[in-house]
Amino acid sequence: MEDLDDLDRKILAALHVNGRASWTDIAQLIGTSTTTVARRAQHLFGAGLARVAVLPHLEHEGPVHVFLVRLTCAPGSQLRVAGLLAANPDIRYVTIVTGGYDIVFELVAPKHRDLYSMLVDFVHTIPGAQQSNADLVLHTYKVSYDWSAPLLGPQAAAFATPRPLHTCERGHLDDVDREVLAALRDDGRASFQSVGRRLGISESTARRRLEAMLDRGCASVTAFIPAAALGYEAEILFWLSVEPSMQDSVAERLSGERGVRMIASVLGQASLICEVIVPTTADLHHFTSRTLASVPGIQSWTAGVQVLTVKRGFLMVPWAENRIAAALVN
Repeated sequence: MEDLDDLDRKILAALHVNGRASWTDIAQLIGTSTTTVARRAQHLFGAGLARVAVLPHLEHEGPVHVFLVRLTCAPGSQLRVAGLLAANPDIRYVTIVTGGYDIVFELVAPKHRDLYSMLVDFVHTIPGAQQSNADLVLHTYKVSYDWSAPLLGPQAAAFATPRPLHTCERGHLDDVDREVLAALRDDGRASFQSVGRRLGISESTARRRLEAMLDRGCASVTAFIPAAALGYEAEILFWLSVEPSMQDSVAERLSGERGVRMIASVLGQASLICEVIVPTTADLHHFTSRTLASVPGIQSWTAGVQVLTVKRGFLMVPWAENRIAAALVN
């Protein structure tokens, strides 16, 4: 990541806000040639610094319970435990953190599933896993995909892919929709021609199906890029204790901060969990000493630095794959 220059970072930022944008559109946005963008982007993908996927709405198959789980591990076992957690298809997100816990992960459980077997039996049979603390997610106020937009300037807003609000129900997607999503899960930039050829449908059908799902909010194009590759020094998870009557106002106030990538209400010792990405530790100091300190209703907070994210959106992130593979072999 230290070898990346400003042009590399702008290409990554453009992919982050619009993962299926053409090389020509990205070139026009950042002021360089299409050939340069294509060559550099292919190198960045090959180096494991980006992954684009088309993902279905979280509840496309029906209602789910979402739990954020904090886990302590035996010394030296963090990578192996994280890898074993990431291999579970019901786990959407895994990160290794500093602080009182070693790992934070997000478990997505269909409402008919046995929670005891998922939260207790599974977790505590993993070698190295120790104490866990699971919080039920009650409401998500914000999930942001535009925290990298400042790298692109004011034109980034028009370049971004819109993400409509939507509540999915069973039956919204048929078998062809699911096949299109499956074809674009591992390579969200695959051409409609290649998707159609793979599925035995026409290119126009593949295009129409995806565009309809995106327009309805049944699916979204998501780019996974490490914050450090874009020059951001700090990725932090905050657990906020908030006056109960002020929970909504606190969440709405923090949602207005660009650096806040996610904020949700949880059932646990803390009231809100907040994921924050900022360029420097000085910006982090400003966020804690001024932003958090100035919001009425926040009583206390704890935090952990994300030192290695392993999984997002149910997918292993490419920059962690080699480390995890080595940990699981040893």
